[in-house]
Amino acid sequence: MSTPLLICDDSNMARKQVARSLPDDWDVDISFAVNGAEGIEAIKAGKGDVLLLDLNMPVMDGYQVLETILKEDLPTLVIVISGDIQPEAHQRVTGLGALDFIKKPVNKEKLTEILSAYGIFTKGKADAASLDKAVSPEKAASPGKAASVAKEPRKVTLPPVIAEPAKAVEKASPPVAKPPSAAPEQELSLDPELRDCYQEIANVAMGRAGDLLARILDVFVMLPIPNVNLIEVSELSMALSAVESHESTSGICQGFIGAGISGEALLILNDSSFQDVASLMNYQCTLDESTELELLMDMANILIGACLNGLSEQLDMPFSQGHPVVLGQHRKISELIATNAAKWKRTLAIEISYGIENYPIKCDLLLLFTEESLKTLNHKISYLLE
Repeated sequence: MSTPLLICDDSNMARKQVARSLPDDWDVDISFAVNGAEGIEAIKAGKGDVLLLDLNMPVMDGYQVLETILKEDLPTLVIVISGDIQPEAHQRVTGLGALDFIKKPVNKEKLTEILSAYGIFTKGKADAASLDKAVSPEKAASPGKAASVAKEPRKVTLPPVIAEPAKAVEKASPPVAKPPSAAPEQELSLDPELRDCYQEIANVAMGRAGDLLARILDVFVMLPIPNVNLIEVSELSMALSAVESHESTSGICQGFIGAGISGEALLILNDSSFQDVASLMNYQCTLDESTELELLMDMANILIGACLNGLSEQLDMPFSQGHPVVLGQHRKISELIATNAAKWKRTLAIEISYGIENYPIKCDLLLLFTEESLKTLNHKISYLLE
């Protein structure tokens, strides 16, 4: 009998990666959920005897899903697959009943190993995932169903990464000599499916940076859903002005470059956060502009470096980083952006707002890619999806 398996992740790219990473000879009926609320409904409908769960989702996140499963005693076996690789995240999900934790991007061998370790999948037996033998009788109770769900093929057809306009077909005609002319420049756009891909690789890179910060400061870092947009620099200034909440900020800018890809990373820290950051980093001296600048540089080294390394690993492309440049201290975000506005026209902007649990620390990391970088980035993402 096929095992009802539910993949719950807000990223279309991640859902497909997980589906393709399932054991080849595992007899499963796959369902998908794009947020935790949908996931809970699918479990109640008997579609999730096994649940592969993301943590960072809208509507209801993975932690809330695990809490609901416990509270309502829902019959499902949960393995978390997440970009949030903080040790505390691992401890929290297992404390809430998850069997195990796998970091993104998911590894097929690791997933198979964990499924086998808990008796959910046995190699060579199509129906060996019988849940009445997996882990424990309490967790293994299978919901009753009026009828089995139709089995879905696991091979997933990927959407095109770059959508190009259709070309009109013309009738053949005698060749006519024409003077050479430049082809009209196609305006770049960011369709929802492509934005989803960028958001997912940013999510994984963000998790790497958050993990490093959590280990250094001995805290739990709250990770957002990355915001990805292709925007004009004027729109960027407006967006950041809305974020600043009338507080003064300080910022660092650091350029980066790879093969066909270039951009700048901006780290912006609210001035009200300096005291808490200094305390967490065990700074004993009195806070002045020089000390605050040193703290800002330390934060930039941690978050920018780790985030770029996370992108580098996924894209299989090393980045060289320039020297950090101070955008300004104790100024509005819009003023910090104006310092370098002449460099940016249209940019692929990835915004990540880090928070630290139990501390009022506000820290924004912005990755700004040049418009010319999009062709290479799109190609890399297309290769990543194959």
